[in-house]
Amino acid sequence: MTPGEHAPDPRGAGTPAEFLARLQALKDWSGLTYRELTARAEEHGDVLPRSTVANMLARPTLPREELLLTFVRACGVAPAALEDWRTARRDLARRGPHAPASTPAAPSASPQGSLPDGSGGPSEDPVPSRHVPSVDPVPSRHVPDASVDPAEDSAPRPRPRDPSGDPPEDSAPSPRRLPGPSAGPSEDPVPPPSWPGDPGPQGGRPGMSSRIRRALVAAVAVAGLVLAGVSVVAVLRDGGTGPAGQPPRTPAAPTAPSAPGAGDVRIRVAGTEFCLGERRGVRSGQVHQLPCAEAGFPRYSLAAVAAGRWRIVSHHPDFGPGCSGIPSGGRIPDAAYEDSECGDPSRAEVFALEPYGSPVRGHRIVPVGSATPGSCVTVVGDRTAAWARLAQAPCAPDATGQLFTFERAP
Repeated sequence: MTPGEHAPDPRGAGTPAEFLARLQALKDWSGLTYRELTARAEEHGDVLPRSTVANMLARPTLPREELLLTFVRACGVAPAALEDWRTARRDLARRGPHAPASTPAAPSASPQGSLPDGSGGPSEDPVPSRHVPSVDPVPSRHVPDASVDPAEDSAPRPRPRDPSGDPPEDSAPSPRRLPGPSAGPSEDPVPPPSWPGDPGPQGGRPGMSSRIRRALVAAVAVAGLVLAGVSVVAVLRDGGTGPAGQPPRTPAAPTAPSAPGAGDVRIRVAGTEFCLGERRGVRSGQVHQLPCAEAGFPRYSLAAVAAGRWRIVSHHPDFGPGCSGIPSGGRIPDAAYEDSECGDPSRAEVFALEPYGSPVRGHRIVPVGSATPGSCVTVVGDRTAAWARLAQAPCAPDATGQLFTFERAP
């Protein structure tokens, strides 16, 4: 309930339709979901099935007095104001044709089939139940957990000893000439190499060893230049990011998210490690973002309703199948995005999944038929934190906090 705002007053209602509108306004004022109303009624010792509340608010006739008082009490109205609601209902019921009194409704008149709606007969649901819509959501599928690969052996392996690390025993260091007074300026610092058949400087042709040395020096220089050129070409082709001889390392292009399809899915907040889910042990049905490693409660699936229209079906271990949606038809701008019973006429639970970006970065979840046009399901609050809640908010031009991907459930 909104602090400082008074509860709706039933005394001004002149017709059953106006009375029902004030009951809906009372629920909105309470800020409670159908699950929370059921739990609040149980705290008072009452029975208030969620489907009964939904039917009561959707029908044009007055609810039974007992159901009315149970609902009003669960919404948090002060005990002194209960009599105002009872009196207003009795006054409308006495007017006859102008405001027909509540009579047992025929089963075919109920929008929910044969489910009791509280407007007639003592066949009201004795215990909380969830109603599954006529549009069959995709049945839940059990997929075994993916096997985990065993960790690789990380023990260090002994490195082989380099056979060339130690010099061979039979190799001797090259003789060096140490500079000294006896060394003349014309002496060669390194003795000339001995070639087979070369008689040496004593018996061969003069200048032969000098020409060989010059040829060797030139050959070494040319080889060095060739190697340097090859290295430069390899670096230029590699872009300076990888070893020579390998193609340039370029970052992989991002993969566009796949188009949504019917079946079990994991709903991820695009570009993050957060996925959608509920908080365990809480009955509100509020959807949050949480680390994907902890997601999976409840499981979600997509069920096609029409071309480009989807229901997001939740498979809750305690409450069974349900649907994600926006309460009160989206009339409240910041209405919560929550999981509840499917087929509730007061909720917006059919969505368009609109791709965004070129290439596609994700999909917006847009409520179809929301009373607040131009709204998107949005992560509100601190979008970098786990357990930030989701709610209806205006669609932003940059789609911040409003893009989601629908991955096949692991």
